[in-house]
Amino acid sequence: MISLRSSALRCILVLGFVAACGDNSTPPIDKPDASVPLKCDTVGETLCGDTCVSTATDPQHCGGCDTACATGDICEGAVCVAVCRIGGQVVSDGVVNTANACEQCVPALSSTTWTQRADGTSCNAGQVCSAGACSPQCFIDGTFYAAGAPNPANACETCAPATSTSTWSPRASVPLLVGGTDITAQGWTTVTQAPNTLTYGTDHVRLETSTNTGARTSGQLLITRANAFDATKPVKLRVTMQVELANTHNSLDSGAAILGSFTPPFGNSTDRSQMIYLDNAAIGWADDTQSAAFPVTDGAYHVYELALDAAKVATVSIDGVAKLTRNNFTATGTIAIGDQTNDPNVDGAVRIKSVERLCP
Repeated sequence: MISLRSSALRCILVLGFVAACGDNSTPPIDKPDASVPLKCDTVGETLCGDTCVSTATDPQHCGGCDTACATGDICEGAVCVAVCRIGGQVVSDGVVNTANACEQCVPALSSTTWTQRADGTSCNAGQVCSAGACSPQCFIDGTFYAAGAPNPANACETCAPATSTSTWSPRASVPLLVGGTDITAQGWTTVTQAPNTLTYGTDHVRLETSTNTGARTSGQLLITRANAFDATKPVKLRVTMQVELANTHNSLDSGAAILGSFTPPFGNSTDRSQMIYLDNAAIGWADDTQSAAFPVTDGAYHVYELALDAAKVATVSIDGVAKLTRNNFTATGTIAIGDQTNDPNVDGAVRIKSVERLCP
């Protein structure tokens, strides 16, 4: 028989065990209150689903949740932007390649390589793009022209990239002869009779004739240029020349001459009468109607200018000073310079640096 004392002790032990077990139990976890919405702690972020994102820069949520940009695009200012990824760098649409001004980023054409800019696009100052390279040219009406090339429709206009790469630029004169370079390649022909020599210096072409001892004729060397100007319009021709030697002329003949009109093969009577002769110390019309003293063979280059106006009045100037005039000058558009005659001992030697037609 169990005593009351034993029963009481057993109860105390059981209660103590239960109390001890209750002290080691885990407290319950509070569940979120569904009535309170989640928030993003970082300023500028938006909760998309259960993730905080920046809709200003996140390409999957650009401008709003779940608004994804196209593959390869980036998100800038909450807007999807097409870019190029070249050489490990992100390049914005339209940016020009710093290594080649004729290439740029055009994602619509290629997002991984530079795209060649259109021919004629201005690149560096005074240069345009041609086949992907930047060079000093003009691109006018869909055609490329090299620097210095004349306008096919107007020789008084030229390609001057430093001035304009897209339009023709005016020029002061049209070169008809440039000394030091082949005159045949420049459109000149020769009328010759031995003895004569035609040679080139760095900046000039040299013509010289002579007479063999006792000969009844002399050398002749005349260079001619057809279509040098429009004979129906006013014109100014400029010859920069040094006369080394000039024997005294004969009427209608000269060993050193400038002909503002010439009819092949030797010049007709009109050409020869209005020819400008250059003697040792004078110039004049070859028909001896007018002359002017001048130190022609002084060893210097001089600028000889022949101007014809609308009334066919001719004026001859030397270094800007008028020396001769003539009415009713007949022009053919062809000019000639040099020794025009084969008369014995009527010879000359000249150095021609340039011949130009001045532009209006």
